[in-house]
Amino acid sequence: METFDKLVRDDIPEIIEGNGETPHTHVATGEEYRRRLHEKLDEEVAEFHEDPGAAELADVREVLDALQTCHDIDEDAVAARRREKAVERGRFEDGLVLEAVER
Repeated sequence: METFDKLVRDDIPEIIEGNGETPHTHVATGEEYRRRLHEKLDEEVAEFHEDPGAAELADVREVLDALQTCHDIDEDAVAARRREKAVERGRFEDGLVLEAVER
């Protein structure tokens, strides 16, 4: 038996069964679900670093959407904060690197 102990997409058990194997799962709720979503985000971001393409970015965004729902964060509030920060501090378009601040 191969062990994983990680959050997976909802249809993964059916895909495993379709391959003639038997998945062992449980449903994470509450704090465990939040913790596992945060772990999954780290995993997906690491995979995006290794392969920065549309497929890996889609996985990152899927986890971000789940985190947004889990933490009950309104999409309009996120969009408004993004706009505010863009006006207040700019975006990440110019590739600026802060090397130091002299005091």
